[in-house]
Amino acid sequence: MSEQTSIASYFVLGSVNNERQANAIRDDLWEQLQIEEKMRPLNVHDLRQEGGGWLLADYGDVILHLFTEETRVHYDLEGLWNDAHVVLKIL
Repeated sequence: MSEQTSIASYFVLGSVNNERQANAIRDDLWEQLQIEEKMRPLNVHDLRQEGGGWLLADYGDVILHLFTEETRVHYDLEGLWNDAHVVLKIL
């Protein structure tokens, strides 16, 4: 991402089946990063705040996006940032 924007070096994009699953992933990730790396997010846009099907956690160089499938298709970040280098893609 650093070639296209200065806001982050990496975006991590993931799909979840529902908001409950996204919140469980978020909770586990935050716990692991705090314990192992002493790292906390700089900012969070949480599914519980607005129920929009999108969780965003800003860790500085890495921004995590978890979407419900409908929301991921609607915002199409892959299309918006299609010039960015893909480091890893898991289907």
